[in-house]
Amino acid sequence: GEICAFKIHGQEMPFEAVVLNKTSGEGRLRAKSPIDCELQKEYTFIIQAYDCGSGPGGTNWKKSHKAVVHIQVKDVNEFSPAFKESVYRATVTEGKIYDSILQVEAIDEDCSPQYSQICNYEIVTTDVPFAIDRNGNIRNTEKLSYDKQHQYEIMVTAFDCGQKHATEDVLVRVSVKPVCKPGWQDWNKRIEYRPGSGSIPLFPSIHLETCDGPVSSIHTTIELQTNYIGKGCDRETYSEKSLQKLCGASSGAIDLLPSPSTTTNWTAGLLMDSNDIIFKFDGKQGAKIPDGIVPKNLTDQFTITLWMKHGPSPGLRAEKETILCNSDKTEMNRHHYALYVHNCRLVFLLRKDFDQADTFRPAEFHWKLDQICDKEWHYYVVNVEFPVVTLYMDGTTYEPYLVTNDWPIHPSHIAMQLTVGACWQGGEVTKPRFAQYFHGSLASLTIRPGKIESQKVISCLQACKEGLDINSLESLGQGIKYHFNPSQSVLVMEGDDIENINQALRKVSYINSRQFPTAGVRRLKVSSKVQCFGEDVCISIPDIDAYVMVFQANEPKITISGMDHFARPAAQFESERGVILLPDIRIVSTVTKMEHSLDFNEHDRANKPVVVEEMLHNLDFCDVLVIGAELDPEQECLELDRGELQGKHLDATNSTAGYSIYGVDSMFNYEQVLRQLRYRSWGTAATSDRKFRVKCSELNGRYTSNEFNLEVNILHSSNSNFMDHVNHMIVQPQFLQSVQQPEGSVSAVHNSVVPSVATIVIIICVSILVCVVTLGVYRLRTAQRHSPAEHEGSKENEMDWDDSALTITVNPMEKYEKPHQTEEESEEEDIDDEEEDTTSAESDESEEEEEEEEEEEVIVQKGDKQNATRQEQLEWD
Repeated sequence: GEICAFKIHGQEMPFEAVVLNKTSGEGRLRAKSPIDCELQKEYTFIIQAYDCGSGPGGTNWKKSHKAVVHIQVKDVNEFSPAFKESVYRATVTEGKIYDSILQVEAIDEDCSPQYSQICNYEIVTTDVPFAIDRNGNIRNTEKLSYDKQHQYEIMVTAFDCGQKHATEDVLVRVSVKPVCKPGWQDWNKRIEYRPGSGSIPLFPSIHLETCDGPVSSIHTTIELQTNYIGKGCDRETYSEKSLQKLCGASSGAIDLLPSPSTTTNWTAGLLMDSNDIIFKFDGKQGAKIPDGIVPKNLTDQFTITLWMKHGPSPGLRAEKETILCNSDKTEMNRHHYALYVHNCRLVFLLRKDFDQADTFRPAEFHWKLDQICDKEWHYYVVNVEFPVVTLYMDGTTYEPYLVTNDWPIHPSHIAMQLTVGACWQGGEVTKPRFAQYFHGSLASLTIRPGKIESQKVISCLQACKEGLDINSLESLGQGIKYHFNPSQSVLVMEGDDIENINQALRKVSYINSRQFPTAGVRRLKVSSKVQCFGEDVCISIPDIDAYVMVFQANEPKITISGMDHFARPAAQFESERGVILLPDIRIVSTVTKMEHSLDFNEHDRANKPVVVEEMLHNLDFCDVLVIGAELDPEQECLELDRGELQGKHLDATNSTAGYSIYGVDSMFNYEQVLRQLRYRSWGTAATSDRKFRVKCSELNGRYTSNEFNLEVNILHSSNSNFMDHVNHMIVQPQFLQSVQQPEGSVSAVHNSVVPSVATIVIIICVSILVCVVTLGVYRLRTAQRHSPAEHEGSKENEMDWDDSALTITVNPMEKYEKPHQTEEESEEEDIDDEEEDTTSAESDESEEEEEEEEEEEVIVQKGDKQNATRQEQLEWD
């Protein structure tokens, strides 16, 4: 009935069980020898109890069931941390912050997690620019300088989780090496661009220095900053009407902010930058558009286009800032339609009349865009196709985020006032005045009734003429990815190989397709990010700050030439087709260039040869203006077949002040159209002459031509054929002179005539007048037979006259003999003068012709019209 023993079953267990009380069966389990956790952390064995019933051989014991004993050994923090290395070394490059320079590692031989894990590291050395984390990673806390200190020695200790520190600290040596400065090399800060150069590379020799970094990818952004040039970049500065014609927009656009002129004087009081036709509104100005410029009823389809530059509204409570407003002129203050800015929102208001609709209809359309207040130029197009209104900004479509409805306006007979830059308040105030002023800049504000614009036309109208380009895209290589923004002012390139990126960046170029670009500086910025294997960003590449210097284009001199005076019978002016005004008009543009030389002293500079070169460029308008009284539409007009404008980027307007042809097209096309312009006058009795002036322009008046004046005489003589022939002879020498003037041949002959010679000849002629009257009449009748023989050997100079021109005078002389006996003597005197000159001085025939031309001009100026005409006939005979 007693327990005599406990027995442990297992191999060499360092434990034993002893009986403490046989009766109660209590026993104790104890270690036979010291237990070491580091040798074995736990033990598992079986124990059985035995009673006292054994015989002498111990074979009759009874034993209990088996019990499993599991023993865990508690650890004692007997070991200190120890570092794996006796000394740690690392090398860093100056001027760089490292996430991890190197990692130190210590171990602890204790068996438990509490005492065997390293919970913390610590830098023992004070005042060093380094820090260490709990994982043993050492980093620098500031950029190191090789010049300041070549090497740092720091002592590091470790702590286990029982806060027992290492018995020996470890030495860490950090060496600093001079920096290899990564970045772009071999590039010029200033890049020069001359107009007409096409596409020029910006960085033809550039390459990237990575200082042997393990580069995995490069991301480069090239940005051309042009927001301070014109309206955000270099665009064509033609008038909005000309640009819309060039881009294929439907005709009928009305320019609400044109350049000030006699016919468009409502913009005269506004602040204006004349180069780019930009109007600046300072919150104190508005302009009234005269009645009749814009139709009162815009219908359900129309388009408003404008360039706008606008910043945040001044003041705490932002007022409405009116761009365009059509309101009651007097009595009331109703807004019929308006476009305005309010709290950086663009709002378009359109109120229908009751006669157009009598239901609740959409009236206000709101767009909220950051660009409205970013102080940059943007191009806005509001396409109205009621009840749908769409906004295009810089070519991108935006739907209104809010549309509010309203009742139609009650009909009234109150006149309306269209304004720009402010809204006219005609009612509810003591005195009508402007209100809701605009703060910002506007340009090219147009309204087109009855039409909406296509996306293609809108993109063309706001296109930049300068930007970044890539020469030979096909040679970029497969490893290069690139992307342009819509205006080609930003280029992003990405690649894995440094040399491929170098080659690609050398092909990046600047291009300005304008023939006369805006001169000045365009800033360039190149920013790069480099990624290395296994790291986010490994080296820092400094940005490139450079600029493109665009030079001023040589100013062209536009010259209009042609026949500047002619006369025609009245019947031709009264005919259905009228008379062509400018049959031989010629438009030529030249530029003057100085030849460059290496010697820059003052004497050589003053005597540099000047080279004049003809150049081809477009024109944007030519005006044929009436000088003097305006045309009387009841009696006269200027006409042009509209078919002449087909296939050209040209349009035309006609008024009593003249004819205006506009649109961006070549000088040749302008010549072709001007040569078909006709003048008709069916009330010629009251009109004897008309004067016109022709003037052409490029870039909306930036370059203008000479003023070409044309005088047209309407001949009321019964014998129009004779006058026509005589007039042809009169004009021909002048026309030849104007054409051949550059060669200096004919002009030299004209200018060589001396007035004294003419006087001597006249005296001789008068002295023999009485003797040769009869002979003169006889020879006049036989001139047709003898003149070829007489003149065959005498025409030595370059101005030879046609035989037919000398014989035309026979019939007119006969015609004048009978009815005008009083004038016959003077006619015969002139005839005798000519014949005497011919017989006595044949070698001076060309000089006599010049003298006669001069005499003719004097007579025309002094005499009355009919006598002058008759005198011209006789002189040229």
